[in-house]
This record gives sequence, C-alpha cells and structure tokens, in this order.
Amino acid sequence: MIEREGREAELLRAAASADGEAFAAFYRLFERRVLGFFMRVTGRPELAADLTAETFACALESVENYDPARGRADQWLFGIARNLLMSSYREGRVEAAARERLGMPRLVIDDHASDTIARLTEGEDELAHALVGLPEQQRHAIQARVVNGREYAEIADELCCSQAVVRQRVSRGLSTLRARLAGER
Repeated sequence: MIEREGREAELLRAAASADGEAFAAFYRLFERRVLGFFMRVTGRPELAADLTAETFACALESVENYDPARGRADQWLFGIARNLLMSSYREGRVEAAARERLGMPRLVIDDHASDTIARLTEGEDELAHALVGLPEQQRHAIQARVVNGREYAEIADELCCSQAVVRQRVSRGLSTLRARLAGER
C-alpha cells in the first residue's frame, strides 16, 4: 500500500515538472475509479464522463499544488471530484472551464461509450443486497478488499487493526456469503 501511494505521489510530482507521460499514467490508475464514483452518484453515463473529464483537467492544472504531506494522491483527486460534483449541483451544469483552458475538445459520448460507463456499476444493487446481514466490519472489509481492490495493509491502517484481522473479516464474510448463496440454490 505504501509503495502504491508512493508511486502515485511520484507520478504527480513528475507531472508537476511537465512530464505528460507521468500524468497519463496517473490518469490510467484512477480513470475507472473516478468514473465509477460519478456513475454511482449521478446514475447518468454522460454526466459521469463530463465530470470525470473536468476532474482530470482540474487535476492537471493544479498538479503543482499537490502536497503529499497533506494527504494521499487519491484523496487529493477525489477531493477535486467531490468539489466539482457539488459545484455542478449548485450550478445545475458541469463546468468545462479547465478543459477549455487546456484546449481539450468537447466531450462526445456515443451509445457504446455510454453503455460501457453504465456497466461500471452493474451488479452493485445485487452486491449490496448480498452484503446485507453481514456484520458491519465484515461488510466493510469485503467492500474495501474485494469490490474496491484495496490492499490489506491500507485497509488495516484505515481501521486501526492488523492485516490479519482484516484478512479474517474478509474470509469470514465470504464464507458466510458462500453458505448463504449455496442455501438459495
């Protein structure tokens, strides 16, 4: 986890030095997560794509302001995303100022792209239903590890417990889900 965080911060520092490839790598690391976040919140693929594009444009414009001492790279990026989301709710539209300043072309989403974006959150209702009834700690551990793909060390740091405890919660939760699903057949 610390290695990944260091890599993300390193990419942002390189991007601040006008390294376009570093920012492109940072973009590839987070594009799906940011797009998925906006899709879950808005439920609209075109809006999610617009917000994602503007988030990364704002991040590119302000990359030199990123300070790893103030938080992780993902926290910084999702802070930008949340601010844009709130601004779009207040304004009733998605701002495109950063994209315009950077000379980015207007975003056009075709039906295929829209369907692909919409699939990012498919199955989340079924997953939420399956997780109901699990103890909160197991539900959180499964969500963090299995769904979000986070590292055990990162989850343990967040929950102030050992990695072994997180592994146990994931294991027990998955065992309960397997037993429950086997009983439904």
